[in-house]
Amino acid sequence: MSSCWPRGVLLLAGAIVATTPAAWAQVGPSAQPQVRPATPAAPPRSVHKPVMQPLPFTDKGQPFGAAPPAAPAPAPGAGPEPDIAYGAYQEGHFLTALRVATRRVNEKADPKAMTLLGWLYANGEGVRSDDQIALSWYKLAADRGDREAMFELAMFRLRGRGGPRDRDAAVALLERAASLGHIAAIYNLALLYLGGQELPRDFAKAAALLRPAADAGSPEAQYALATLYKEGRGVPQDVAEAVKLLGAAAQAGNLDAVVEFAIALFNGSGIAKDEARAAGFFVKAALRGSPIAQDRLARILSAGRGLPADPVAAAKWHIISKAGGESDPSLDVFVERLPPEQRQAGEQAAKLWLTRSSAPRT
Repeated sequence: MSSCWPRGVLLLAGAIVATTPAAWAQVGPSAQPQVRPATPAAPPRSVHKPVMQPLPFTDKGQPFGAAPPAAPAPAPGAGPEPDIAYGAYQEGHFLTALRVATRRVNEKADPKAMTLLGWLYANGEGVRSDDQIALSWYKLAADRGDREAMFELAMFRLRGRGGPRDRDAAVALLERAASLGHIAAIYNLALLYLGGQELPRDFAKAAALLRPAADAGSPEAQYALATLYKEGRGVPQDVAEAVKLLGAAAQAGNLDAVVEFAIALFNGSGIAKDEARAAGFFVKAALRGSPIAQDRLARILSAGRGLPADPVAAAKWHIISKAGGESDPSLDVFVERLPPEQRQAGEQAAKLWLTRSSAPRT
């Protein structure tokens, strides 16, 4: 086994057994559980939670932006024992999480522990990936009222993992989880209404769903709702409210929101004009790889608005934004008219930045 496993977990590996979902469902927690050895997995890997991407307001249905992946979180008030399993998971001690969650299922029929077992099998963490076993654990937990399991099971049904794709079942599960206050379920259900593919497009329903998620602090929901207010879809058009939501999402780090909030600040749309503050947001987004922000930053640096004029830096960011697919004929002309030494310095700076940004991270 790989040396990247924590030593304490390695000592537990031989002793861990995992109750199968089918066996547990048949015998219940009070009977002697049927167990099987957990199959050692490959070293831990990065796993992205299957949260849907925001959908656009066009008929083509191409996604924009992305919801951030998240690990399962312990239920509020669940007590110290479940927290041990989830805490171990958060630290990457997957075999410890498996052992503790299995014990919680056998001793107390804990639905939160069932959900964690489903997560481990779904993502191949501490055990070999097995969608069928994951699906069974999620279903057991969902049947016992766990909203996180309802959401994960909905994502399985929507994608056809572990069985046939079932849109109706997925929507019903999202609705159940949403009614219990699950923010990701609320958000994803709203996206289905925005997309108009899985469900009839309904901007008003989407806006009604997004509002509590936005109020709860979801930056993705804030950005999506801001777009509805900006366009007047499903809600009365309100640019000031849109910018307020964009600002909240930008402060939380949503890249699309950072760019749009910066544009609003620079132009004074729905908020007091502040070119210097806008420039700060453009810098943040440019450094995170947004071609639009890189282009706007190049304009700012070429004109000296919001930041001191810097022709070399302007050329650098213009070249970088072009490499990312953004075009700006006026900046093409600006760079062409620079003195050769400044243009070459900008080209060299852009080349260095592009090389570093494309290098694999270890």
